[in-house]
Order: sequence, then structure tokens, then C-alpha cells
Amino acid sequence: MESRHITDQQQLLAELAREGSQSRRETSTVVSPGARIPARAVIVKSRTAYNVYRVRAVVIGSQGTTPIEIGEQMEAINLAESFLTEGSLAPGACAVMSRVGEKNVFYAVP
Repeated sequence: MESRHITDQQQLLAELAREGSQSRRETSTVVSPGARIPARAVIVKSRTAYNVYRVRAVVIGSQGTTPIEIGEQMEAINLAESFLTEGSLAPGACAVMSRVGEKNVFYAVP
């Protein structure tokens, strides 16, 4: 199994040497001890435009308690809605947000 992995790596390196890395469209995430939290709970505050919302991070406490809002509001894109029409997610909706590249994204069905 490892020899196959090494062969795949060698083929990838040969391909990159021939074509360069410009044709590759890849995204990777590196997580290490002490790194930022890759995802966080948020609450929707308002809609900015189309499927872009203002959200604020929350800390979830024990059962039956209201989440505590922390930090400042930030923009995030709802991937459950079309990029071409106005979003309909109500303020107060909760979601889990991640950072992908330079954008904050979440998935919440209205």
C-alpha cells in the first residue's frame, strides 16, 4: 500500500514539473496544536446582500441556557442559498461557520 502511495506522489511531482502548479486548483487546510479553531458556532444578525449575512460568534453553555455572543460581527456566505437571488434566512438562526480561503462560509437552510 505504501509503495502505491510513493508511486502516486512521484507521478504528481512529475506532472507538476511538466505543467507547473498554475493548472492546479486545490485548497488545503493545515491544523496543528495551538492553531485557530477551524469552525465556530454563530448566530445570524442580518442579511447584507444576496446570500451574504452579518453573523456573530457565540459560546454555547449548558443545556437550556441562551448562547452568549462574543466578538464583533463579520460577514459570512450561506452556501445553502443561491448566489443569484436574495437570501431568506431569518435573523437569530444558528449555524456552524468555517473559514475557507479568504471567506467565512456556513450552511443553513431557511
